[in-house]
Amino acid sequence: MIEVEQLTKRYGSTLAVDDLSFTVEPGTITGFLGPNGAGKSTTLRAILGLVRPDAGRTAVLGRPYRDLDRPIAQVGALLETFDAHPGRSGRNHLRVLAAAGRVPTVRIDELLELVELSESARRRVKGYSLGMRQRLGLAAALLGDPEVLVLDEPANGLDPQGVRWLRDLLREQARNGRTVLISSHVLAEVAQTVDEVVIIHRGKLIRHAAMAEVEAMAAGSTIVRSPDATRLASLLVQEGLEVDSLEESRLAVAAPPERVGEIAAANGVVLHELTTERATLEEVFLQLTASEVSA
Repeated sequence: MIEVEQLTKRYGSTLAVDDLSFTVEPGTITGFLGPNGAGKSTTLRAILGLVRPDAGRTAVLGRPYRDLDRPIAQVGALLETFDAHPGRSGRNHLRVLAAAGRVPTVRIDELLELVELSESARRRVKGYSLGMRQRLGLAAALLGDPEVLVLDEPANGLDPQGVRWLRDLLREQARNGRTVLISSHVLAEVAQTVDEVVIIHRGKLIRHAAMAEVEAMAAGSTIVRSPDATRLASLLVQEGLEVDSLEESRLAVAAPPERVGEIAAANGVVLHELTTERATLEEVFLQLTASEVSA
């Protein structure tokens, strides 16, 4: 479990995080979302004990990160800043981390295979692509088989196949009961992966909800076209539905298409079109953050 409670952090006159609270439960993947500069990285660094809050607290597995008995076996982290020595091979990078964390070396080959870097393990990191460096960073995060994963923009540099691989990897981690928190500034990037989302803007919590709830917010109006649009509109209004008239005998109805079709069929109204108009998840994200600005 990860707990963030009334977290506040300033950098000079800039309020990076403002009284932020949320919890990430075991067995779930939570997307930590917000525009660039929203305070995501500061929050993640506070969770990992790299930033001292001005107020509030963070805890991992019920304790501040600095008080964990063996962090490598309890928390795996991947931040945007990659710290592998460019002159070392990928294998040697993991060997150094394994030695420091008292992790058996057999774990290294397991992870290199898991992140699909076995064939490149002896190459120097400076010759790695961005995607390969991300995979190496994920291997480092998983080195101690931790209970909690904190990943900042983990899909950065991955091609579509790599993103799918990452999605499967994270789902497997959650199925095994681990707590997974991943940050991103693009909602669509994590929409197919996460169970819940925590959306922040200007350091403040905007929404903490199940991904299904956010997807439901993207559901838009039903668009219906009929040669008898005027009569259909009257029938829909009589049923208590909100109706807007559009061009070319089309109506926008605030109801599922099944409901609109049933009313039309029951009253013998011919339909030439019945579709659902949806907002994209990115548009929902922008609406949520824009409403905070206007407030």
